[in-house]
Amino acid sequence: MDKARVLLYNRIMFGKRVIAFDIGDRRIGVAVSDPFNEYAMPCETYFRTRNFQADVAAIAKIAEDRGVGVIVCGMPVNFDGSESVQTVKTQEFIDALKEKTTLPIVLEDERFTTMQARETQRLGGVKREDRKKTVDSIAASYILDGYLARMKTKNKEMQAMQNETENEMMEDYEEDRIFELEADDGTVEKLYHIATIEYRGGTYCCFQKAEPETEDEEDEVIIFALQGEGDDALLVPIEDEQLLDEVFAEFCNQYEKYENSEEAKSLDM
Repeated sequence: MDKARVLLYNRIMFGKRVIAFDIGDRRIGVAVSDPFNEYAMPCETYFRTRNFQADVAAIAKIAEDRGVGVIVCGMPVNFDGSESVQTVKTQEFIDALKEKTTLPIVLEDERFTTMQARETQRLGGVKREDRKKTVDSIAASYILDGYLARMKTKNKEMQAMQNETENEMMEDYEEDRIFELEADDGTVEKLYHIATIEYRGGTYCCFQKAEPETEDEEDEVIIFALQGEGDDALLVPIEDEQLLDEVFAEFCNQYEKYENSEEAKSLDM
């Protein structure tokens, strides 16, 4: 990306993000969605105290501080779907949480999420003694992924009822990822959101031009730092050249891992 061409964009209206909690007796994992509610990102792990009400208040505050619109709580059940002792404990916590927040709370089946989280840690080479630090937040991200996938399916079904053809559905889906960003000079740029990544405690949104004029622009990746939460979220340019290079490298690393390594190599900043 030609860094000299990066513009300081004004406020962009994001949808409310979603937060998920994996509620345990000793720890509560936290995960939030990206600003576009496309996928889940593991966050911190809350270590519970012996004060039940204090724990409930702390979790309510985490949701409030994140500026989310929906809370998703994992509901533990037995493999056959029947209730367990942990189901009752979790429901008690959720009932208390409802009294501390006005945000809607949605329950999501959390069967196998902890097993998936542990397998992710194992494959990622996380040492056994360090796994407790992140296993719950990773499990929370799987809980949130399940909710987001269900919402996407529901939205697609609603679109299918409104659209006459499958092509029209796809066009609508692609349009949802195009954002018009207004610069200080009043010019408007249409950008296509391709990813949101976390790097060294910061959140960064990656775009490509929705209407590229040259072949070089087709592969150009435009990266902004995301500052603030909820309605106060802002996209701002990355002034630090080294940080911009590092964030772009992290984007390519993730792109190579989850998408198409050959295509990722052709992308340019």
